Amino acid sequence: MSCCNQTMISEFVLLGFSNLGQLQIILFIVFLVIYLASVMGNLLIILLISLDTALRSPMYFFLQNLSLAEVGFITTIVPKLLVNLLSERKSISLLGCQAQIYFVFFFGGMECSVLIVMAYDRFVAICNPLRYVVIMNRKLCLLLVMGVWASGFPVATIQSTWLLSFPFCGSNAISHFFCDAPPILMLACADTSRFEQFSIIGTFIILLCPFTLILVSYIHIISTILRMPSIAGRRKAFSTCSLHIIVVTLFYGSASLTHFQPKTSYTFGNKHFLSLSYVIFTPMLNPFIYSLRNKEVKGAFSRLLGKKIC
Repeated sequence: MSCCNQTMISEFVLLGFSNLGQLQIILFIVFLVIYLASVMGNLLIILLISLDTALRSPMYFFLQNLSLAEVGFITTIVPKLLVNLLSERKSISLLGCQAQIYFVFFFGGMECSVLIVMAYDRFVAICNPLRYVVIMNRKLCLLLVMGVWASGFPVATIQSTWLLSFPFCGSNAISHFFCDAPPILMLACADTSRFEQFSIIGTFIILLCPFTLILVSYIHIISTILRMPSIAGRRKAFSTCSLHIIVVTLFYGSASLTHFQPKTSYTFGNKHFLSLSYVIFTPMLNPFIYSLRNKEVKGAFSRLLGKKIC
């Protein structure tokens, strides 16, 4: 494509919810409440696991890292969204946009990886319970978490650097409420086919590979549970996996619907609300899912309150 009309862009304008007029104030209040609930809920999970010795198992160690990823992910996007909802100039600097893209991919990749690790933990606990303590030892747990934190770096670095190296023509308005690859690509006045091919590969690595591994793990888990002779044993085994299954369904369901759509269909009606589901609502729901349906977490919270009162 010819770049004769190419301009040097120093900032982007995030159109987001700018067409909703006075509803932006209502959205600000709603998103602020959700953001505070999400951050406080996930930080409470992190605090409980850190302080309560009853929550020192590998499962809760991995849950703690999932909560860290959730806090990082939602904080990358929502504070800037809240500022833009109240300001007339809804801009973000080129560097700020690059940082946002980087951390979205970093924490998103980290969350996918920790969900795999949690699935593996449940696989060992149910399919090989007698060797669970031996297999899921402290050294392996630390190595798995190190791998989780390292998993987001490669794709995040390449995506964020490559995407904003393109020349841009004409408008600098992004049809989204945060910096995301598809709407930015629509502004580029260069051949982006190689980047789009890399994005497909990256999406496959970040989303489909982890989901496939989780699916295989749960096929083995369910098969093992169904062979258990005791109904009580089957019920207990299912209960230990149900929370993780709910979180995986919420995250992958919304993320897949968002990322596996063609670039040309990037409109306010479909993309914005699908993005909200995994950017804002999923991080808020996770701590409630793990706390309200988990007796050990509720017990740790009661003990913490008891200590504060005393």
